[in-house]
Amino acid sequence: MLKDLIKRSRSYRRFNQEVDVSEETLRDLVDLARLSPSGANRQPLKFITVADRETNAELFDCLAWAGYLRDWDGPAEGERPSAYIIILCDTEIREESPVDEGIAAQSMMLGAVEKGLGGCMLGAINRKQIRKIFSVPERYKILLVLGLGEPAEEVVIDEVGEDGDIKYWRDDEDVHHVPKRSLDELILS
Repeated sequence: MLKDLIKRSRSYRRFNQEVDVSEETLRDLVDLARLSPSGANRQPLKFITVADRETNAELFDCLAWAGYLRDWDGPAEGERPSAYIIILCDTEIREESPVDEGIAAQSMMLGAVEKGLGGCMLGAINRKQIRKIFSVPERYKILLVLGLGEPAEEVVIDEVGEDGDIKYWRDDEDVHHVPKRSLDELILS
């Protein structure tokens, strides 16, 4: 059921780094993005898939993790993603693609969950360094990076409390909590 996939598709930030993600799996996920809707059917998105450990380590150094968790520097060695998908926009097709990139990223994240994986969409990235590592031509705008792997943490959805605080947090058991606003608060009548 789609709702179950969406509930399980959390922003995981710790993974079992020893469990590899195959190039075939990454291609399957990109194929989901390819088949997803695109504004005016322009299809400006391009993708770089990464699954080798050496390149993963280089890319990891370009990523910022969990802005609300100020005292955490991101996943430790052994807890890092096993693979990544970098989402790019071909500016010769379309200058911007904010709708397309969100649709594509969500399609791939749901596909990852269906395959028993988890992921995190990262927008706080060092685009200049990523461009250098992958020799990305200037015509491609670097949009997002998806970190993917077998989840090694529990993430739960909570209702936003009376204080209205939406910041995610970790409890004493290291369970990651994600507050969500109520349905009634979202629907204006």
